[in-house]
Amino acid sequence: MKKSISFWSFNGKTAAEAMQLARDAGFDGIELTLDAAGDLTMDTTDEQVLALKQTAERIGIALPSVASSLYWAHSFTSDDAAEREQAHNVAVRQLHIAKLLGADTILVVPGSVSVEFVPERPVVAYDVAYDRALAEMKRLAPIAEAEGVSIGVENVWNKLLLSPLEERDFIDKIGSPFVGAYFDVGNVVYAGYPEHWISILGSRIKKVHFKDFRRNPGGLNAFVDLLAGDVDWKAVMQAFKAVGYDDWATGEMIPAYAQASDQIIYNTAASMARILGGEL
Repeated sequence: MKKSISFWSFNGKTAAEAMQLARDAGFDGIELTLDAAGDLTMDTTDEQVLALKQTAERIGIALPSVASSLYWAHSFTSDDAAEREQAHNVAVRQLHIAKLLGADTILVVPGSVSVEFVPERPVVAYDVAYDRALAEMKRLAPIAEAEGVSIGVENVWNKLLLSPLEERDFIDKIGSPFVGAYFDVGNVVYAGYPEHWISILGSRIKKVHFKDFRRNPGGLNAFVDLLAGDVDWKAVMQAFKAVGYDDWATGEMIPAYAQASDQIIYNTAASMARILGGEL
């Protein structure tokens, strides 16, 4: 597997600065992010996106995927039809940005029933949220195919798609090779075992986030340094090997590290090297 890191893991860096630090720390790639402010926003021009690609090429770092924080403000499952359409527009732009960057996958949050860290979001009935998310992924599938970029539906703390069986069936109902899972190892530890998710999702996995998590005390503060939590990394890597996943693994050191030093980047690179190298 190839080693990448999320742009969200960096504190106060431009995209170019993060790329250079990631390369210096030993990462092969970096996952850029479409956000409300910064180097990649909905207003960033194609020319500016291509300039970022050129910067990455100069530094010598790959751009395998693109995430976005905008889905917490614009949800596919909202009761507001205008907000759902804005979420669609975000995904369409994200797909095109990924194509321009040479990335082959985008990370999409499919919506939510509720979000504990965005308490102002209204609660949406589970069955309604599921149906809206499924309809939107089906709508986006041909756009993803046209761009040649896959959509990875992330398992995230949204009280939706709560089991690997449900996410597997959700993806299969979409019925497109361009829509699969963006599997986050750490996000499932509070209620399950990532190795089970990997085995069940199998070839549907498009990309992977590496995070670690301690079951106690729980909550967002339970996300910890890689190898410091309760993830059974030996079992996780055996599961990835069994399903044939050998693509990118992206470290995502958030939210506890929002004000962390650059040393976290080096620490994460070293931990990932041990995990991926089987040195456990």
